[in-house]
Amino acid sequence: MPASVPPVDAALVSRLRALEPSCGPVRIVAVDGPSAAGKTTFSAALAAALGGAPVVHSDDFPVPWDGEPLAWWPPLTAHVLAPLRAGRPGRFRRYDWRRGAYAEEVTVPVASVLVIEGVGAARQESPAAFRIWVEAPRAVRRRRAAGRGDDLAAWDHWAETEAKLFTADRTRERADLIIDGNFS
Repeated sequence: MPASVPPVDAALVSRLRALEPSCGPVRIVAVDGPSAAGKTTFSAALAAALGGAPVVHSDDFPVPWDGEPLAWWPPLTAHVLAPLRAGRPGRFRRYDWRRGAYAEEVTVPVASVLVIEGVGAARQESPAAFRIWVEAPRAVRRRRAAGRGDDLAAWDHWAETEAKLFTADRTRERADLIIDGNFS
């Protein structure tokens, strides 16, 4: 994790732990924002500040660049959210993007706080108790995408598709907290 990631302060941790549960006994914290904005990096810092809270990433599910950005939501709901709502651990098979195949089974414990990170995590239909929006300038995001080896033509298409989703859903406007993801 880059040293310049803004620290997660104790006040935010206390605020999140004090929330009412939003999915059975679990408080869902949704971290959303455009591709390469810094959601994964921020989520890792947040989870660590919460004492090792579990994190489920949209990238744990297969969503093709030319597909529907919310394609991960039905399997997340069926295999993670529905069991948690019933007070049971969730389970899903993580998708390995490098191999292009499913990998190990992941168990999502019934924890006091669960971080769900990815495009659409904070959508209106999300059972989030708290919504965090992470943003960075498009040029920074595109440079990050190139640095991680993304096909930039596909990334550009994805960026436009997700922007339409965010506009229709008003995701940023409904966020409880906005994070500047313009860190190195």
